[in-house]
Amino acid sequence: MTVVKTSMRNFFAHKGRMALSAVAVLLSVAFVCGTLVFTDTMNTTFDKLFAVTSSDVTVKPKDAKAEDTPQNGVPEALPTSALEQVRKAEGVKSAEGAVSSMNVTVVDRDNDNVGATSGAPTIAGNWTKNDLRSMEITTGHAPRGPTEVMVDADTADKHDLKLGDELRTIAQTGDFKAEIVGIASFTVTNPGAAVLYFDTATAQRELLGETGKFTQFNVTAADGVSDARLKRNVAEALDGTYKVQTAKENADENRKDVGEFMNVIKYAMLGFAGIAFLVGIFLIINTFSMLVAQRTREIGLMRAIGSSRRQVNRSVLVEALLLGIVGSVLGVAAGVGIAVGLMKLMSAAGMNLSTDDLTIKTATPVIGLVLGIVVTVLAAYLPARRAGKVSPMAALRDAGTPADGKAGWIRGLIGLVLTGAGAAALLTAAAADKASEGSLMLGAGIVLSLIGFVVIGPLLAGFVVRVISAVLLRAFGPVGRLAERNALRNPRRTGATGAALMIGLALVACLSVVGSSMVASATSELDKTVGADFIVQGNQRIVPQAEKAMQDTPGLEHVTRYKMLDATLTSPDGKTDDDGITAADPTYAQDVRRATTEGELSAAYGPDAMSVGTDYAEKHDVHVGDTISVAFEGGETAELKVAAITDDDVAIDQGARYISIETMRKYLPADSVPPNTIMFAQAEDGQAEQAYAALKKSLDAYPQYQVADQTDYKQELKDQIGQLLNMVYGLLALAIIVAILGVVNTLALSVVERTREIGLMRAIGLSRRQLRRMIRMESVVIALFGALLGLGLGMGWGATAQKLLALEGLNVLDIPWPTIIGVFIGSAFVGLFAALVPAFRAGRMNVLNAIATE
Repeated sequence: MTVVKTSMRNFFAHKGRMALSAVAVLLSVAFVCGTLVFTDTMNTTFDKLFAVTSSDVTVKPKDAKAEDTPQNGVPEALPTSALEQVRKAEGVKSAEGAVSSMNVTVVDRDNDNVGATSGAPTIAGNWTKNDLRSMEITTGHAPRGPTEVMVDADTADKHDLKLGDELRTIAQTGDFKAEIVGIASFTVTNPGAAVLYFDTATAQRELLGETGKFTQFNVTAADGVSDARLKRNVAEALDGTYKVQTAKENADENRKDVGEFMNVIKYAMLGFAGIAFLVGIFLIINTFSMLVAQRTREIGLMRAIGSSRRQVNRSVLVEALLLGIVGSVLGVAAGVGIAVGLMKLMSAAGMNLSTDDLTIKTATPVIGLVLGIVVTVLAAYLPARRAGKVSPMAALRDAGTPADGKAGWIRGLIGLVLTGAGAAALLTAAAADKASEGSLMLGAGIVLSLIGFVVIGPLLAGFVVRVISAVLLRAFGPVGRLAERNALRNPRRTGATGAALMIGLALVACLSVVGSSMVASATSELDKTVGADFIVQGNQRIVPQAEKAMQDTPGLEHVTRYKMLDATLTSPDGKTDDDGITAADPTYAQDVRRATTEGELSAAYGPDAMSVGTDYAEKHDVHVGDTISVAFEGGETAELKVAAITDDDVAIDQGARYISIETMRKYLPADSVPPNTIMFAQAEDGQAEQAYAALKKSLDAYPQYQVADQTDYKQELKDQIGQLLNMVYGLLALAIIVAILGVVNTLALSVVERTREIGLMRAIGLSRRQLRRMIRMESVVIALFGALLGLGLGMGWGATAQKLLALEGLNVLDIPWPTIIGVFIGSAFVGLFAALVPAFRAGRMNVLNAIATE
């Protein structure tokens, strides 16, 4: 009980010093809990939607999957005759046919896309009784003819749509216009989809290409008939021809697809939270190490009056426990706030999430509390153990905590071994012949080198801080030398403080190098291999009407079609793979200059000919002249002769197998031919600018497609990677904030530790301004020390990762020096910011009181 009272007294006596450590725990726990609450809420939203919209039994095409779109872009369909069979099955109360397609784009009169922009789908279909489970018509009426459409209220509000407005729907089967005659509101939370309803005949004709077909049947059970029994009866009536699911099975299938995506988000965010926890550990270790050092005499008195090592140890751990509890409880509450904030942010981006569905599982606060408390107590263990080793006589002489020179050498040796092992692993990864093997060594190298740098940090601090000081601080005379001395006074403390910042900046540098190298490699590859003037692609496969508009554009020498086909290939050695094949026009050999190791690519566009990549050729011992069996999905099996083997040392179309459009048409029925994935165009000589403008004008009616020349394409690629990196940097910002708190805490406690020294310096003539400058310089040096280690380490990781990417065709290593230099300079400002409060407090000290401090 005495131990607890002592711990409570010390905790509240140093509450100001504990606050920053508590904030670090709070932020880390909040990120974890916020992630869990946010992802659980999203899962709840989808679960409710799927549960409500699933009929008692659903009938779909045999191989239909929620995430699949057939290669021809038209949804798989069921005949009306099958619907009549379902209606006659025992236990069926009612059955209706539904039409639904997500392969559509919808634009308004101004040709602006009114579909979902948040990654959620745009869904077009017919209005059915089953839709009344999740929707209600709030304005107007349901569509009654071929020129009428009803939209969901969220889409109408977002794009300012009202009754009487005209919408154009672009589907694989053609374009059609309709006037808004109704607006329906979701009775459950809409996670962001844009939904349009037509009458059944119009939906069948315009979305499926013919009437009399449906994409699924919604079956309702008669009173007293279970879903399982109804499923058996319907399956028997259909002789097992189609996929029959109960409401639960249908909802589970949909939930699985969403769940996989949500897991990626959840574990990625938890990974960044883990980084923040790791950085927080350094802050907590530093805080308790300094508090123990400042209470050396107090600990000695406790030992002198009978306290055992165990009691002293336990006293420090109880303080850590209190810190962990306070920080974790506040973190759990803050986590809920973060989740709500993320929901609001997602709603602003187009994904509507209601706080009514806010889901806080029992496990979430438990995980937050346990994680925060355990991490805090473990981080405080070493300082607590060190406190227990303080002997009464040494403490009463104010000798401080025991300094173990042997332990320092052992630590240095372990650090050198770990760093060397990490460097060896990175070199092995860089020399790997296969990316899969090298990635394992890269991971090991990153972990070992990071731990090695953390362990060896105190040794590095002595050298690196002197170098930084020689460059930056010597110009400030005695004040600069004092700042250098203070930073070197306790290398272990400086090393731990710098290591916290090092971790976040190492990841920033690594990702910057990888991202910049990817852009540079892709740009170089484009310059080297892409001969086409223009590239057209979008978030929907290129519909025939857009293809025709492109082909009719004046000023183009040629237009190249590019289609990806589902097919199973059987090589001469009898082995099969289902990675598919690519069909293109012969002009593709001009648009993308692929080097070949055998034969010529142009020959692969001859009748019954094809090409393969070098990896495939080596794996199956294939040479020019060999025959490969190609079974086209939805078509026939062809025996195609290998006319070329293309070099796979590229980033574009690596591993692609090519055939001509004509060969495809020979073995694939017209209704199974897929739309173009991408298209290329070459301008006539001297007509590049005019052709570019004409092509953009031709495709104005199809805003889902982007027309890009090579400059546009490179910029788009750079922007995409830049957006991804910015998102990652945003997540890493939490770890960097915690690291900044560590610098602040270290300086604040250091000022308290040096109170008497500061008083003496002020007494012999050091001005307040000079004192504040000294503390700011000390902070800048510590921040730059961490930045220098982090950036150096991160660039090493990034360079190694690029060597692995080179195996996938990304051959250019590009160090983004502006980013690296900007981060380094930014670290100096971080140091200045971190020193503001400690320097201000130091400057306000009363000189006499400071000198009199024990």
